[in-house]
Amino acid sequence: MEAKKCPSESQYQVQNISYRQQDTISSKVAGSVRFKDVKTVMKMGVRRQSQDSDCCYCPPCPPPCPPAWTPRPPCPAILPPYYCCPRTAYDVHFVYINDQPPKTTTRDFVDRASQTVFWTELFRGFAVTLGHIFKEPATINYPFEKGPLSPRFRGEHALRRYPTGEERCIACKLCEAICPAQAITIDAEERADGARRATRYDLDLTKCIFCGYCQEACPVDAIVEGPNFEYCTETHEELLYNKEKLLTNGDRWEPEIISNIKDNHLYR
Repeated sequence: MEAKKCPSESQYQVQNISYRQQDTISSKVAGSVRFKDVKTVMKMGVRRQSQDSDCCYCPPCPPPCPPAWTPRPPCPAILPPYYCCPRTAYDVHFVYINDQPPKTTTRDFVDRASQTVFWTELFRGFAVTLGHIFKEPATINYPFEKGPLSPRFRGEHALRRYPTGEERCIACKLCEAICPAQAITIDAEERADGARRATRYDLDLTKCIFCGYCQEACPVDAIVEGPNFEYCTETHEELLYNKEKLLTNGDRWEPEIISNIKDNHLYR
């Protein structure tokens, strides 16, 4: 007796499945079968019937296997990695970075027990402390000792002069226009010789965000942020600088300001 074979998929098609009406399920084959209970049909699978009334139930298809990894050509240097060929979940290897659970082997158990009983962590801490006693301390005796400052450090503002003693500021108001905090106020007038100079230069340090835009915008390096960071005050009014205060800061810190400008001239 010959074994019965399942009909091919191309012989049968199921259409017009209505879940709301729960009416019937019909197939486009020679022999059609009607089912009244749609829920039963969905549980047992779609029943396939051949032309000669020989039928069987085929098991559900297995899930698709993951595609095998295949090397992909590298992307051009101007594009980010994997831009041309995005990786799939099967190409990425994840690394477990959280704390691993403690092992249960005999050696690990004995190690943990010895650390608890003999206080090994306490003695190791004492050893670290003893090793740093004979080393040079990393702290400095401030304010008598001070650490190095970067040439790009942005400290207290100052207005500079030319070596002849003339003010550098030409009252172009570029620093006032570019200041995002609107902390600078400038008034200008024309002198007898036709030069334009500032009659008022007010700077509110309580508004200043020390972005350095004023220093970058100045065409004659008049307004700079010097290396001084020790200018704390007790009142708000002491942080409202005028032109005379800024010129005094410039005269005081001129050597350090010149050194910083020379160090940064290649990057400006």
